Amino acid sequence: MDGHEQLISIPADDSAYRRRRDEVAALATAFVRGDVIPEVEYTDAEHAVWRLVAERLRDRHRSHAAREFLEAAEQFGVGVEGIPQLQDVSDRLDGLTGFRVQPAAGVVPFYRFCGSLADGYFHSTQYIRDGATPFHSAEPDVLHEVIGHGSALADNRFASLYRLAGEAVQRVETEAAVQFISKVFWFTIECGLLDAPDGPRAYGASIVSSYGELDQFRSAEIRRLTIANMAGTSYDITRYQETLYSARSLAHLEDVVGGFWESCDDASIDRILAAAK
Repeated sequence: MDGHEQLISIPADDSAYRRRRDEVAALATAFVRGDVIPEVEYTDAEHAVWRLVAERLRDRHRSHAAREFLEAAEQFGVGVEGIPQLQDVSDRLDGLTGFRVQPAAGVVPFYRFCGSLADGYFHSTQYIRDGATPFHSAEPDVLHEVIGHGSALADNRFASLYRLAGEAVQRVETEAAVQFISKVFWFTIECGLLDAPDGPRAYGASIVSSYGELDQFRSAEIRRLTIANMAGTSYDITRYQETLYSARSLAHLEDVVGGFWESCDDASIDRILAAAK
């Protein structure tokens, strides 16, 4: 999620935004895989929010985003001129990595959201954040989904990690195992960093889609990437992250996190959790 102030909140007087969000979200409720994704008639004001935030993010990405993310975003080619339709995004990703987009009315339970990744489907909202607070959102919106996750999903190596996370969720049975996979997903796919000569750079969707957190993430406690260490680390999705994990390289991320998701099961996760107590 995004943030300009460190504590994320929805404005008190947001009734108009909520009505519009619910109107757009309703388009997703009847969607069936294989259908054409319904188009949203975005307003000029909504396109203006996209332009403002997308341009600011593009500037921050040059100095704060990982090279691998920048290359994926360039290949993805999403513009800053206005909000893209999800069907166009889906067609573009399908041609690049085989991923397709499924519209979501709002937050999707992690088990269903992540499990769909194994089948090559990414759940994405279509509404955009409140224009009164363009640099933060208390919930996922199309900026976060497309610029953050969509860019990563345009690269085969990142897309493979998403699929492995989905396969891991489909494989385990206990709630504790699902929650731990969710935690690893948070610290990597959502908030992950990669080492670079000038200091850690972000690839995680939550950070690269957050104008505010891109300026702040290097102030966090940045730890070496280990799965076991994550078991004892707490996090709060409503604040800028106080603890982040940086991989030495994308290959290191693939070895550690991809390897974990590829082989983990309920028993192995139980052992990790027990050792963290």
